[in-house]
Amino acid sequence: MIRIKNVEKSNLISASISGKITKEDIEKIHPLIHNIVKNGNKVNFFFELVNFKGYDLKGLWEDLKVDTAHISDYGKMAFVGEKEWQEWAAKATDFFTSSEVKYFDFTEKEEAKRWILNQ
Repeated sequence: MIRIKNVEKSNLISASISGKITKEDIEKIHPLIHNIVKNGNKVNFFFELVNFKGYDLKGLWEDLKVDTAHISDYGKMAFVGEKEWQEWAAKATDFFTSSEVKYFDFTEKEEAKRWILNQ
């Protein structure tokens, strides 16, 4: 499940992610990406991973389609998590994108916020 959080920065999508990501979750984020891009901005992401279990099959497929369509529209990505495999996933994301991607442990959440908000 993806729960979108309100933020003051117009080019930032902030969300808490738990359980498995579904196609419907990705469909909530896609219009937000379009709104940022149509204003000529790169999209930054701040994701808190709490009891995150990955994707269901349709969610993974939808995320891959959205990422493929928008990969050049992404700016910075901050992942705040609790497990070593989440750090590996963030590093894999960094490898496949031109975005600046960083993983932070929950103890570093405030540092992650400072990093994503400073352009």
